[in-house]
Amino acid sequence: PESPPPLLSVDVTGLVSQFARSFVLIFPVYVLGYLGLSFSWVLIALCGLFWIRRHRGGKSSRLGRALAFLEDEEEAVRLSVSSADLPAWVHFPDTERAEWLNKTVEQMWPFICQFIEKLFRETIEPAVRGANNHLSTFSFTKIDIGHQPLRINGVKVYTENVDKRQIILDLQISFVGNCEIDLEIKRYFCRAGVKSIQIHGTMRVILEPLIGDMPLIGALSLFFLRKPLLEINWTGLTNLLDVPGLNGLSDTIILDIISNYLVLPNRITVPLVSEVQIAQLRFPIPKGVLRIHFIEAQDLEGKDTYLKGIVKGKSDPYGIIRVGNQIFQSKVIKENLNPKWNEVYEALVYEHPGQELEIELFDEDPDKDDFLGSLMIDLIEVEKERLLDEWFTLDEVSKGKLHLKLEWLTLMPTADNLDKVLTSIRADKDQANDGLSSALLILYLDSARNLPSGKKINSNPNPLVLLSVGHKAQESKIRYKTNEPVWEENFTFFVHNPKRQDLEVEVRDEQHQCSLGNFKLPLSQLLESEDLTMHQRFHLSNSGPNSTINMKIALRVLSLEKPARSPDHQHSAQVKRPSLSKDARKSSFKPQVPASPTSDPNKPVPGSPVTDSDKKTDAADKSQPANASPQWPTDLSRSSSSLQASSFSCSPSHLSVKEPTPSIASDISLPIATQELRQRLRQLENGTTLGQSPLGQIQLTIRHSSQRNKLIVVVHSCRNLIAFSEEGSDPYVRMYLLPDKRRSGRRKTHVSKKTLNPVFDQMFDFSVSLPEVQRRTLDVAVKNSGGFLSKDKGLLGKLLIPLASEELAKGWTQWYDLTEDGTRPHGAS
Repeated sequence: PESPPPLLSVDVTGLVSQFARSFVLIFPVYVLGYLGLSFSWVLIALCGLFWIRRHRGGKSSRLGRALAFLEDEEEAVRLSVSSADLPAWVHFPDTERAEWLNKTVEQMWPFICQFIEKLFRETIEPAVRGANNHLSTFSFTKIDIGHQPLRINGVKVYTENVDKRQIILDLQISFVGNCEIDLEIKRYFCRAGVKSIQIHGTMRVILEPLIGDMPLIGALSLFFLRKPLLEINWTGLTNLLDVPGLNGLSDTIILDIISNYLVLPNRITVPLVSEVQIAQLRFPIPKGVLRIHFIEAQDLEGKDTYLKGIVKGKSDPYGIIRVGNQIFQSKVIKENLNPKWNEVYEALVYEHPGQELEIELFDEDPDKDDFLGSLMIDLIEVEKERLLDEWFTLDEVSKGKLHLKLEWLTLMPTADNLDKVLTSIRADKDQANDGLSSALLILYLDSARNLPSGKKINSNPNPLVLLSVGHKAQESKIRYKTNEPVWEENFTFFVHNPKRQDLEVEVRDEQHQCSLGNFKLPLSQLLESEDLTMHQRFHLSNSGPNSTINMKIALRVLSLEKPARSPDHQHSAQVKRPSLSKDARKSSFKPQVPASPTSDPNKPVPGSPVTDSDKKTDAADKSQPANASPQWPTDLSRSSSSLQASSFSCSPSHLSVKEPTPSIASDISLPIATQELRQRLRQLENGTTLGQSPLGQIQLTIRHSSQRNKLIVVVHSCRNLIAFSEEGSDPYVRMYLLPDKRRSGRRKTHVSKKTLNPVFDQMFDFSVSLPEVQRRTLDVAVKNSGGFLSKDKGLLGKLLIPLASEELAKGWTQWYDLTEDGTRPHGAS
């Protein structure tokens, strides 16, 4: 076998060139000093050299622009103007100017402002008051949207690949308003407000269905395909965030909550005729499912350098994959320019005209991740071809290729080919509840009737609904003080095997934390229903005698259909070139990644993808797979629980985007260190039965100090650790308070040399309040240090400790068992 290439290589030519340049710069200074001349001669020479270069450069630039203009006038204009400053109709020939529409909006702007003020006072203000008892005195004291109207920079009308009974338009909107919105919470003497708002993005407008009677259009639907760029200039935000119930928020989290109200699958639906099915328009069935096999890359750029670029290294590549508002991240492959990920993700596609599969590769670094290339693929092309398995050349870099396999899965309303699908994904032999999906469960939660009072008699509950399929769980919004709640929410679940899995529904009282009723529906019943759909009121068990919940449930089988084409057909996915500059795309696509800290290769696999669900149950937190579709709040007028639940929610840019999304195909997506530890554990077992704690134990003291407002963690010692090498282990302990995995949030003990029973007795603290820490998880990893450039570095064991305990203020000291991935931790003594 060929020997692997060295990790480091010395660029001799570059070294000699750099030495020569340094000599040329230093030698004249030495000569001046040797001859006793003034240093002013050096300054004069430098000024002359600078003037000559500038003059020649300007002349060459003018000549080059003139020649380029003669060859390609359009390209010359694009190069001379920053692409971020150009409107969309300059980039795309099918995007038209809309000055007439801007003039219309300008004339209507005063009346639009009146509608917005009415929306704030009659809808948003009551919703905020009902969200939390601390906000019962919330009110808007002044609402002025400003005189600067919304601008539409371009309009694109889709004429191909659309239903004949609908019209689809994309509006490039831009709003920079000098608005003034003041709010007050009288109970806490708190005043805050907004001085200005900026919003930029692509809004999709769908006119459907087209009908034969006036007004010719049945309804109007508005939404953003992706999260718009939103900037708000706050006043008094610090005072506002000190109010109980809001202290878990921050400026950026509030911006994400507002932005995600506007993003697909949320939509604003305005019916124009009464016969239109509003529920069907507001929550349509997805157009399809895109299965992404993120396989490998080749010939990536080496971004890691040493000794100021003299010694060239490699890269630590990982990928960010985005379809609409669903974001996935691959694991990091250390020191490799030809990485192999072999990961699989599944994403819902609601609107494929105008939507793309966006992929960006980055090199993980401690400070700022380096860009390794990007790729955009039109989903219309994927739908036409159904199956693509190709190498794609990366954009915006000099070299690099990416190997993808893309499958367009059609949603079938029959179960005729379900057995074939189950066989293709090996679900017929697998008893697991996760893996590749064979079906999609779409659930419309409408309302409930005659719910019981809960623990207190004659008091209305605050009901919410927990829905789960296998390990995946989602939660509805809270409806306050009612026993007949109306939710009107939509949920989707990827289903591994509908013949073996069940839908479990539980209605709970959020105020008293008790169950109001539940029922269990085997998904096999849907397979026997007409069109695989059930729409009825389900009776709740363990509830009142007449308690029911109204839902519409549809199952769709995911089928990979092969289009009929001639034998000589040649296919290739249309790779779209980015219309924005690299910096502009990175700022809108992945705003938090460059600033994120270094990712620990030994960290546990996260429990969920980057989504914005309000709250997750424990089951969802532990094992929700990557293909769970994101559920955003759907109706602002009904989201009375949004502010309260937002302290538990994480948005796409604030769940640590550096966390890898687990693959749903195989365990190859587990961190490399975890795989190595499991392999080492099998070698240690070698036919024998290991004890109860094969990786050893760690003793910790955990308590929260209310006086210091800090979490105190004392690392006492470890015992019975495994030997990493023949000489033993050099263990140390690393801790994070999840979800914060920044370098500043890391705590480390000293290294104990050559011992399997190290004693540390070191105390660490985390600045966090008691209510906040009870929503956190302590991530503890015992690692082997090894020497400089040593290969004997790795994981010895992990531990994940949920801190949601009422005993945290008193504290405890306990031995914990170490496991290979930190799951199922339990105290030993």
